[in-house]
This record gives sequence, C-alpha cells and structure tokens, in this order.
Amino acid sequence: MNRLTATVDAAFERAAEAVAAGRIPGAVVGAVTPDAGPEVLWTGRAQIVPDEAPMARHTVFDLASLTKVVHTTTQVLRLVEGGRVDLDDPLARHLPDLFQYRTDAPVRRITVRQCLAHRSGLPAVEPIYTWGEGPDRLKALVLQKDWAIGEHVYSDINFILLGILVERLTGRPLADLVPAGFTARPDPMSCAATERCMWRGRVMRGEVHDENAFSLGGLAGHAGLFGTADTVLGFARDLMAGRVLARATLEELRRPQAGGVRGLGWEIRAPAWAGGSLCAPGTIGHTGFTGVGLWIDLDRGFAWTLLTNRVHPSRHVETGIQDLRRAVGNRTAAVWTGAG
Repeated sequence: MNRLTATVDAAFERAAEAVAAGRIPGAVVGAVTPDAGPEVLWTGRAQIVPDEAPMARHTVFDLASLTKVVHTTTQVLRLVEGGRVDLDDPLARHLPDLFQYRTDAPVRRITVRQCLAHRSGLPAVEPIYTWGEGPDRLKALVLQKDWAIGEHVYSDINFILLGILVERLTGRPLADLVPAGFTARPDPMSCAATERCMWRGRVMRGEVHDENAFSLGGLAGHAGLFGTADTVLGFARDLMAGRVLARATLEELRRPQAGGVRGLGWEIRAPAWAGGSLCAPGTIGHTGFTGVGLWIDLDRGFAWTLLTNRVHPSRHVETGIQDLRRAVGNRTAAVWTGAG
C-alpha cells in the first residue's frame, strides 16, 4: 500500500465512525499530491429526507465558504498578478460608488488586503436576503449601506464586496468565472442535500444553502460554489504545482496579513484550528458551514479534504464537526509523516 492510500484509509476511519454513530449523514475523504492521486473514500448517505440517496465518490457538495478561497481569493489575486489591483488599494478605488454619498466614510478606506485577511472591521454577516428582491438591487444596497466598522471578525461581507469587485473589473459574473470542474448550477440529483430551509420551505439539494448567496443570484463572493472531492483535490494539486497562482503569490497565502492570524483569504495554522495540531507550519486551509473543508500542506506537499453534509436536515444539531475535522487532520498528518 502506498503512502497516499494509507493516509486516506486512516483518515477515513474517523469519518466512518462519525457516520456510523449517526452524527452526520455521510462523508467523503480524500488526499492528493502534486504528482499522485486523488485517492478518495466515501460512506453514508447524500440525503436522508424526504428521500434517501447514497453517498458516492462523485457526489457534488455545496462548498459554502470554500468559495471564498477557491474562487474569490484566486480571482482577486489573479487581478493583483496582472497589475489590475494592488493589495493595499482601498476598495473605493475600484468601487467608486461604495457609499458614494459620503466620500470620507470609513468603509471607503478599507483595502483589498484587509478584506482578504478579515481585518476590515466589517460585521460577520447581515441578513441581506431580507432587504429586498433581485440580485442587482441587493448588490446596490450592499454598496450603499453605511457599514459600522468594529472589531476584526471573520466576515462574509468582506467577500461579498470582493466578489462585486471581481465582477466589476472582469466585466463578467462570478458564475462565468468558476474554476474548471466546479459549478454554480449543479444537477440536484448529483448533490448532497443540505438543510430543510425554513425561509424557502424545502430541503436544499443543488441550491445554495447560504441565504444571502441565494438572494444575490446563487453565487456570491462568499458562497455558492459546488464541487466533488475530486474537483476540490484537483484544485489543491494545481495550486501546489503553481498552475493556479504564481509561486511568489503562493508564499503570500501562508504569511500572516495585516497584523492578523490569517493569510490572504486562507486560514493558516493556529492553536485549535480545524486542520489539527500535527500539520506543518506551512499548511493553509479553510472550512465551509455546510460541513466541508480543504487543507493544503505546502511544506510536505500534500492536501486533504473532508466533505460532509453535516447541516442535513438541520443546522441546529451538534454534530461534532470541529472535533472530526481535527481528528481527520491529525490522523492524516501522522500517517503521512510515518508517525501513525
């Protein structure tokens, strides 16, 4: 058995235990290197209500906040690499209508770097889907809101604004810019179900779980991307190999930004983070609310993913997802390094 296969087998045991215990409906675990894989294992069910559907290798997941790093961060950094944007540009340089009736407003001084690193002071989330109807109207309201600037928190608003910036500078909707293999418009029958949504009155399957992304057209800067484990791992393989971003940019992904504990978009290793305590210092990663996650060990040259539908049929259940993520990450690192 090769090292990659052994690593996935060991990590998969933790996910299979969680499914067998009924904590989550199903899971897919996989790993990849720049030169080998992906190796992928799966278990459980993609849907349990109103009908049952089995999990499969090619089940499509709502990737939730993985959208922030796989799609939006990548698009922004490509604009930086192309000289269209500087990381320290204020958003208002490229979004001149950002709270345009008061040019001295603090929100107009927030930079691209601060948004990527979640150091803007913008709030974590707002119920944008309750403000009105129509993606264009809602985007206009996002731009014209007098956002209160407070403590530095992980913020969907940062990435909703970055998504609008990408659309403005490319002249194309985010849905037309999705990376190869991903989609914003999946076949529902191929998808893992998420929540029975009280607002929409149905189980979400093939429709974005995030209410704000749904109301903003299905794909926004913070959520709305769909993909399989193979697709997610293929992205990680290409990123490690320098086929997504330039090598110099890749180094910036794992460097703390703006006085914080995050890199550019990506989380970096920190105490109690979801990637576990055994990963190398050069590991980056990100999770998504629906139960998904991707971690890339840039020092050791491998990546792993854990994709679950932990919010199905409800988000209001404690599934132990954070403990599961850390257990999978630690088992992955231990076997990969020969310690496990």
